[in-house]
Amino acid sequence: MIVQRRAVSAVLAAAALLLTAGCSSGDGDPSDTDGGASSATTTARSSPSGPAAEETPPAKGSVKVLRTVTTGLDSPWGLAPMPGGDLLVSSRDDATITRVSEKNGDKTELGEVPGVSASGEGGLLGIALSPDYASDHMIYAYYTSASDNRIVRMLYDEKKPAGEQLGAPDTVFRGIPKGVIHNGGRIAFGPDKMLYAGTGESGDTGLSQDKDSLGGKILRMTPDGEPAPGNPFPDSPVYTYGHRNVQGLAWDGRQRLFASEFGQDTWDELNAIKPGDNYGWPEAEGEGGGSGFHDPVTQWSTDEASPSGIAYAAGSVWMAGLRGERLWRIPLKGTETSAGPQAFLEDEYGRLRTVAPAGGDKLWLVTSNTDGRGDAKGDDDRILELEVS
Repeated sequence: MIVQRRAVSAVLAAAALLLTAGCSSGDGDPSDTDGGASSATTTARSSPSGPAAEETPPAKGSVKVLRTVTTGLDSPWGLAPMPGGDLLVSSRDDATITRVSEKNGDKTELGEVPGVSASGEGGLLGIALSPDYASDHMIYAYYTSASDNRIVRMLYDEKKPAGEQLGAPDTVFRGIPKGVIHNGGRIAFGPDKMLYAGTGESGDTGLSQDKDSLGGKILRMTPDGEPAPGNPFPDSPVYTYGHRNVQGLAWDGRQRLFASEFGQDTWDELNAIKPGDNYGWPEAEGEGGGSGFHDPVTQWSTDEASPSGIAYAAGSVWMAGLRGERLWRIPLKGTETSAGPQAFLEDEYGRLRTVAPAGGDKLWLVTSNTDGRGDAKGDDDRILELEVS
């Protein structure tokens, strides 16, 4: 009987080992930045029960402007697609949130966000819908106040009159350093339903390497503003550090996070985000920063990019350029580029602020020509619908 029990135990142990091997490549933590197979023609390095091999996008892509959705926007910054297709857009300087009809471009102002202190690069910046929006109707917003940058949430009541549809702000997170420059401002809920925020060092470069500071970081928190479970530093919302000014956040099809970042005089960056890593600023700008720093996926001279929003579609990250006045396509193979970046719409629509997925191979793109920077292309800003490959 003892021999039989040992034989059964050995069989069960072997089965457990096989099961573990089949589930250990690519499953688990949605923030994991390790890639799967390197190309479409490479066999997946996992058992048949693991994830399929990743397809590599073509080296060259395309962009087609399908239509102008709306015009007449003033200092637009954040964009939040709604269930059903309409769009919410924030005005940095007016501190308002406006609903744009996806069908005909009609605009309805929800209301003004109280407490916003718009100055320099600060004001009402990123917005995002609650992961439970269908039931709670909450809109999250990142804004500059008189004392700091903070994140609030507000109830959106469509039944109230236009201009009065936003409830009183509930502050879920405060204390992010503010400045005339480098306020960060992009917020997004990840596949894990946690709230991510890109912050800037507000012109004080020393904050970026200080893990006790909220400046120059990517933060990860619960929808209530508490440090998210699994964060790399105990009881801290800090997810990564060593950033200068993060304004773009996007996840690929494998739930890997990417972020765009303004450089100073030399290199703007697209980074693959790994929890707890140091991205180098101010000791390093661009590639080759040395031991202990996470190099960017790719980099651009500041006159070609000055990136803000990013989105993932058709196997590539798409990055809006402000000073560069162009849309960049970065085809990916895991967390590396599969071909060189490709520029589109150069000098056609002026400064580009925000890009967001519109489903499938389509994107929403928001211009930024009324923010007081650069040479304005026309008298107002617009939202475009793009088809990309």
